Amino acid sequence: MSTFNVELKKVVDDSYDIEIGFELMNTLIQDLKNGLVGKIRKFAVITDSIVKDLYADKIHSLLLAEGYQADLFVFEAGEKQKTRKTKEEIEDAMLAKGYRRDCCIIAVGGGVVTDLAGFVAGTYGRGVPFINYATTLLAAADASVGGKTAVDTPLATNLIGLFNQPQKVYLDIATWKTLPKRQVISGMAETIKHACLANREFFDYLDANMDKLLEVDKEACEHIAEENCKVKYEVVMKDERESGLREVLNLGHTVGRAIETVSDYELLHGEAVSIGIVAEVKLAYKLGYMNANERDAVIALLQKARLPVAIPEYIDREELVRKLYTDKKVRDGKLRFVIQKGIGDVVEFEPGVFATPIEESVAREIIMDM
Repeated sequence: MSTFNVELKKVVDDSYDIEIGFELMNTLIQDLKNGLVGKIRKFAVITDSIVKDLYADKIHSLLLAEGYQADLFVFEAGEKQKTRKTKEEIEDAMLAKGYRRDCCIIAVGGGVVTDLAGFVAGTYGRGVPFINYATTLLAAADASVGGKTAVDTPLATNLIGLFNQPQKVYLDIATWKTLPKRQVISGMAETIKHACLANREFFDYLDANMDKLLEVDKEACEHIAEENCKVKYEVVMKDERESGLREVLNLGHTVGRAIETVSDYELLHGEAVSIGIVAEVKLAYKLGYMNANERDAVIALLQKARLPVAIPEYIDREELVRKLYTDKKVRDGKLRFVIQKGIGDVVEFEPGVFATPIEESVAREIIMDM
């Protein structure tokens, strides 16, 4: 009997640039011509049924005009489509078009598109490069940094996926102008979350400039795009694989993701997260980590952003409590929450531990009170 050791130590540089600007399609094409993805000349443009006509068709045309081979792969818009079935359909369509390992995926759209396309890229041909061209405020805040890609299942959200870093991310703020107002408002939830967990000064900026932001003011939107990237970068740089610190980015998501699912996605992601943040600040107040003024200030900012701050009447509270157990922070069958410490910080319960077990009875009490 013998043992053969397979030594496969890796040193990997997954660094990439995030370009923040306006009307960045030509910049994308120029970057490809300058070797962003080496000598690859075959591009799968993955998008949804809404973004196709707005932006993906144009990027596809620009690729073809430069002599690249490119095809559009389009799925129906909406969180309900972020599934293994949709992933399979895209993969089969790419195989039918002759895509192999010598290709690059370009994701054009919001967070659903970038999540799904990044997951496809991570497994297609055992891994091909991909680029994110983000077209929503929510994607700019939530999907631009970190490389988390996943799909949803009936039992849980974002638990089937992998960490996969893009070659580059483009945050085209000009695209926010075509977003429905509800989508702009929804996108503000992740931005407010970042301020709550990491930067009181940013929180105050949002409070003072919310009207400008909701009107997609150029200067204000560019500033929040940069701040969102900074907050996520500072966390992801220290904990890429979500082994500890990165859990803070789930602030408000334990309840938020559960509500989103139980609502059958009638609530947009940001709307659900907003309600989740309210539940979290009420819990933080109950546990003594926030005072009443801080709790009320967070709720007031969400209201200023025109986000919901109460659980809709049609949500079954008991079903919601049960759904909390599908959260990825659950350990040994126990609910765990990230808790705010005042405004601009989170509680570190012990070195490297940023989520704490909460009894179901306590979570139920908060939920029933909303």
